[in-house]
Amino acid sequence: MENESETSEKNTKKASDKSGINQNRVLKAVFPGKYIQGEGLIAGLPASIRSFGKHGMILSSHSVKSNILPKYLQTFVGNNILIEEFRGECCEKELKRVSDIIVRNNIDVVVGMGGGKVIDTAKIVSDRAGLPVIIVPTIASTDAPCSGCAVIYSEVGVFESVYYQKMNPQVVLVDMHVIAGSPARFLVSGMGDALATWFEARSCERTQSMNECGGYSTMTGLNLAKLCYDTLLLYGHAAKTANENNIITPALYRIVETNILLSGIGFESSGLASAHSIHNGLSAMEETHVFYHGEKVAFGVLAGLHLTDALPSEMETVYSFCEKIGLPTTLNDIGLKNIDKSGLMKVATKACAPAEGIHHEAGTITPEKVMDAIIAADAMGKIRKMN
Repeated sequence: MENESETSEKNTKKASDKSGINQNRVLKAVFPGKYIQGEGLIAGLPASIRSFGKHGMILSSHSVKSNILPKYLQTFVGNNILIEEFRGECCEKELKRVSDIIVRNNIDVVVGMGGGKVIDTAKIVSDRAGLPVIIVPTIASTDAPCSGCAVIYSEVGVFESVYYQKMNPQVVLVDMHVIAGSPARFLVSGMGDALATWFEARSCERTQSMNECGGYSTMTGLNLAKLCYDTLLLYGHAAKTANENNIITPALYRIVETNILLSGIGFESSGLASAHSIHNGLSAMEETHVFYHGEKVAFGVLAGLHLTDALPSEMETVYSFCEKIGLPTTLNDIGLKNIDKSGLMKVATKACAPAEGIHHEAGTITPEKVMDAIIAADAMGKIRKMN
């Protein structure tokens, strides 16, 4: 995990790189060891565990333990697999509890199964113990499963720090039967998160800013970020329709891969910019807490397009995509119908904190510019809803 001096050094490097002072560019990209996506894959989990060790532990959410794992218990019998239920928060208390279980039971392979906080907990405890980790996401709502970083919260859910692992997960295993059976809102939220990938990667490339793994984007990272965007536009609506009907189609396959793998590699290996920073600013408002990460990121994309003077044709494409699949296009859509300018300035000021990726955008970014961009994005969204 980065300490304050390391964070300061990283931000100083970003600032010098943006101004062109640092010419010693080191390209860097990171990937999971294996990405496996298909139908009925959870049944093969014991074999995946045995490829790394003899004693596995599945850390699962309550819903996974209650609704998914019972179908596979017979498969797990005789395979030295302990099932432990996650207690709801990726905090130091829970990390210590799970770490102690690992030691007591001689666990040598950790499996994280569920949503974001379960996955992050599994990644952190395995990293601290020097053990391989297998990630089994049960929703396609974010690009976290493939990444080598995780977020630590307080016991009451307040953000505390980002924890960087030494390696990305050894295996990411995505069972399409499970994803297809989950609510479509999760998939749509994942598309909102993935929507930011290309625009933020493009900004980092234009300003020669560092990515999230401490280097500069490779051609691979940049082109996967572009493929992420192109695939969303082509298959996003069809994938949502499939998910709403709990069926598996080629379009759903493509979008699940886009949300988890392409976006995961794209954001980490090419970098973040305005969309995620505006998301972080919006998260300062309690009214937005009931909305998913990707939903707020999607509005951050729209505001970012106004901030960076995107072409009208590009704005038309992105607004149309959000409208078609049901992503937010106005402040009202994320619970901020009655926010005033003082509230928006609070959002914009947090989005412009010194360590934020918004400073990877070209030019000097100020809270005033960000507030105006948010107002512009909201106004255009309202006008389009009336037409």
